[in-house]
Amino acid sequence: MDGRVWTVGRSVELAAVILALALALAPLPARLVERWFSSGVYPLLERALTSVSNLLPFAILDILLAGAAIALAVTLTRAVRESSRSRSVGPLLRAVAHVAAAAAGVYLLFLLLWGFNYRRVPMPERLMLERAAPSSEDVAQLGLRAVDAMNTTYAAAHSGPQPVPEWQDPDLLNAFADVQRALSDTAPVHAGRLKRTLLGSYFRWTSVDGMINPFGLEVLANPDLLPFERPFVAAHEWGHLAGYADEAEANFVGWLTCVRATPPAQYSGWLYLYWQISAEVNDRERARLGAALATGPRQDVNAVIARLRRGELPALQRASWKVYDEYLKANRVEAGVRSYGAVVTLILRARFENGWMPVRRPAPPS
Repeated sequence: MDGRVWTVGRSVELAAVILALALALAPLPARLVERWFSSGVYPLLERALTSVSNLLPFAILDILLAGAAIALAVTLTRAVRESSRSRSVGPLLRAVAHVAAAAAGVYLLFLLLWGFNYRRVPMPERLMLERAAPSSEDVAQLGLRAVDAMNTTYAAAHSGPQPVPEWQDPDLLNAFADVQRALSDTAPVHAGRLKRTLLGSYFRWTSVDGMINPFGLEVLANPDLLPFERPFVAAHEWGHLAGYADEAEANFVGWLTCVRATPPAQYSGWLYLYWQISAEVNDRERARLGAALATGPRQDVNAVIARLRRGELPALQRASWKVYDEYLKANRVEAGVRSYGAVVTLILRARFENGWMPVRRPAPPS
C-alpha cells in the first residue's frame, strides 16, 4: 500500500514539473489567452480574490512567505538529519525532488491566478496608433507638458481635507473603471487597498514602490511613499490587477486613471510621467525640465529623491532589479526592466479622445 501511494505521489510530482516546464516554454497564441483567460476566467478570479483580500488589514503574501519558509526549512532539516543517520544522500535527494515539485506547483498556480496575463494581446495591438516612433524632441515636449500640469495642479493637490484611502476614493475608482472599459469589453475588476507588508524594509532598500501578490491579488506598498505619490502607485498596481502584466501597460493604465481623476491624482500621475521622462532624456533636456518646475513641484521632486536615498542599499538594489529583469524576460517581456519606459512611446503614439481616453482598434473577426 505504501509503495503504491509513494508511486502515485512521485507520478503527480513528475507530472507537475513536466506541465510547468511545458507551459513555461509553450508559445501560447496571444488572442487565445486574451479570450479565455485575460478577458474570461481571470476577471472572475480577480473580483473574488481581491474582494476577500480587501477585507483583510494584513498582507496575505506575508503569511504565504512565512509558511513556505517554515515548510522548506523543516523539509530540508529532516532530510539532512535522515541522510546523516543513514549515511546516504537518498533522503536529501528525495527532499530536493519534493521541493522542485512544490516549486512547479507554485508556478502553475501563479499562471492560473495571474501569470498568463503576460501572454495576452499587447497594448500596442489593441490601440489605434497614429504616429511614428517619437523623436527626442517629442519626448522633451511631453515632459514640459507634464511640468506644466504639475505646476497647474500643485496647489489643489496639496490643499483640502485629508484624502480618503485610494481604494475608497470614488473619483479615482470611477476613472479606473472608465479606463478599463476603454481598453477592454470585459467587466471592470476591483481595485485593491494599499497594504503594509513585512517586505516593507526590502521595498525601502531596493527603491520598490509597490507590487501585487499574484496569489492573493492584493496590493503591497512601500511604507515610505509620500502622500502625493500614492495615487499613481495605487493606480499602477490596479493596472496589474486588471491583467496588464507588462510594466509599461500598467504604467499606461495608472497614468490614464490619474489624469482622469481629481487634482491630487492628476498631480501624482503627471509627477510620475515627469520622473519617467527625466530618466530617459539627456542632461541638457533634463536640466530644461527641472528649470521649468515651479517651487512647489521642485520641492516635491527633491522630497522623493531624499526618500529614496534615505533607505536604499545600492548593492541590494542592483541585484534586486537584475533578478526582476530576468523574471520579466522569462515571462516574455523581452525588454525586461526597460519596459517601464515604453509607456512614454505608447502615450506619444496612441490616439486619444477628449479627456485622454485611448481609442481602441476594431476587434478582429472571430
